[in-house]
Amino acid sequence: MPMITTTRARQEPIAASRPALRCAVLALSLTVAACGATVTKHGHHLRATDLQQVQTGMGEDEVRMALGSPATTSQTANGKSYYYISSTTQQQAFFKPKEVDRKVVAVYFSPLGTVTRVANYGLKDGRVFDYISRKTPSANTADETFLQQIFRNFGRRTLTTQS
Repeated sequence: MPMITTTRARQEPIAASRPALRCAVLALSLTVAACGATVTKHGHHLRATDLQQVQTGMGEDEVRMALGSPATTSQTANGKSYYYISSTTQQQAFFKPKEVDRKVVAVYFSPLGTVTRVANYGLKDGRVFDYISRKTPSANTADETFLQQIFRNFGRRTLTTQS
């Protein structure tokens, strides 16, 4: 059996290519990491425990202490409503962000200013759905149009240009 000998000339190209190999591995790992999704959350992301703090009969100030300032409010003949709106978007690499979730927590008050009910609205099968009462709002409710406005553009995002 012949004896194999290595010369210094054969070992140098291997040693010289190690930094290049490290750079290639680093570049590949950065490329793969850049393809990961970026999730962005906006608004009031309330937990179930936050909603459990709001009880029927509480005043407006107590609700603000428990949940914070609402994103918007409305006044109807039946009383006042607080709306806490949240949305979640996801973006893959350089693609346009896509809205993947939108929730609205509505706190309804009587004309006297006390909580009558709490609703946690979201989309289920493309329709506005209350996750607390497990019902879809009827067409005759005063705030249905407000909820429709909030959920109308779910998943759509338009860019506006200023002139």
